Amino acid sequence: MRRASDQILTVAQMREAEEALIAAGTSVDALMQIAGRGAAEWVWRLGWPRPVTVLCGPGNNGGDGYVIAETLRERGMPVTVVAPLAPATDAARNARALYRGEVRDAADGVRGSVLVDCLFGSGLVRPLGQDLLDLLRGLADSHPLRVAIDLPSGVESDSGRPLNDGLPDYRLTVSLGAWKYAHWTMPAAALMGERRLVPIGVAEVPGAAHLLAKPQVHAPAADAHKYTRGLLAIVPGAMPGAGLLASEAAMRGGAGYVRLAAAQAPMGTPPDLVTDPQALADPRLSAALVGPGLGRGEEAHRLLGEVLAREVPIVLDADALMVLAPAMLAGRRAPIVATPHEGELTRLAVSFGIAAQGKRAVAQELARRTGMVVIAKGPDSLIAAPDGRVAISRPAPSWLSVAGTGDVLAGLVASRLATGADPFVAACEAVWLHGEAARLAGPVLTPSALVTHIPAAYAACL
Repeated sequence: MRRASDQILTVAQMREAEEALIAAGTSVDALMQIAGRGAAEWVWRLGWPRPVTVLCGPGNNGGDGYVIAETLRERGMPVTVVAPLAPATDAARNARALYRGEVRDAADGVRGSVLVDCLFGSGLVRPLGQDLLDLLRGLADSHPLRVAIDLPSGVESDSGRPLNDGLPDYRLTVSLGAWKYAHWTMPAAALMGERRLVPIGVAEVPGAAHLLAKPQVHAPAADAHKYTRGLLAIVPGAMPGAGLLASEAAMRGGAGYVRLAAAQAPMGTPPDLVTDPQALADPRLSAALVGPGLGRGEEAHRLLGEVLAREVPIVLDADALMVLAPAMLAGRRAPIVATPHEGELTRLAVSFGIAAQGKRAVAQELARRTGMVVIAKGPDSLIAAPDGRVAISRPAPSWLSVAGTGDVLAGLVASRLATGADPFVAACEAVWLHGEAARLAGPVLTPSALVTHIPAAYAACL
């Protein structure tokens, strides 16, 4: 179930949400107190009893900083406030007036254990000036623990793009009110350390993206059999090992029957995987997967065309995405889930004439134009649906960055599709299971080891 606390808002959506709270009777000053005191709790947990330096900017993010500073001062922590610019909003001025400690306009000689960055928040769209950048870097260098409030200063909220080179990294980032895209989008997400959210009463925003939540799956019905649970065909190609990995994952992803659509069983085929060259022709077919190990020659084009001719839900992965052309989707009605990594997404953008910039924008436009659900894979994986829905995954273990783990994901997506799940839901379920299996597998995982941990990940969702 989606929660308001899992939504991810653009700067414009966040501004509208705050305006709705104000229109309902909560003042800007009251919201600042809620946000600042909530953020101070996280700073206190990290830093007590070490000395804290709070860097305050001129806007409401700086106002939050004054509230944080006063809250920590009240709780007995040594606090220094550095404010190179005077408050420029009424709420920030009021917050500064309530702070009962000294405010310094320069950082000369300031050292401490914890730096709280409240210089600029989510509204920043231009680079920091060199004087402010030098100030931020200098304070970061002299404080081993760094906390960003709302966002690290110098990061563009909607894109996750650092606006300056050489920005510091943080132990903790505390988001105020709602998550922003930059919290979960590379490259900025790599700066943020742990992430925590301070609620301020923001309601569910229509059309907002959401963080991927743990899915809820169910045990098979009492009268279930292999066909009611879903028959899946996986089409291998020139490199059959990739198809076998996908099949191994699919057999653990919920489908009742997985067939490898090959003329003969490749070396290494497990005994519980059926090889059937006519698998695509079975009228009971629930879904199909094509792409892992497919190749890019004439035979690959033929196999992809054969799969697309079947009006069943399909997963397109790997080489299938490099071979795919717009004309091949003409007249097709059954759902498709595409699973491109960054290079494949770029290739699809060229093939389908998409001029949008940025991973999220390209994935959303590709989904809208083609009707496909798009899983844009990577350290900041996101799922985009043709109707505009977007889900973003929390970071999965970076140990997934080995060859073959994408084949495992494709098999999981296809398996969830074969069970009859909505394509967007199937994609979200598969991405979550993939990440959880990686967490359970631990360091230096291999694709085969990843597969063995899928059942435990699945069990966590029952």
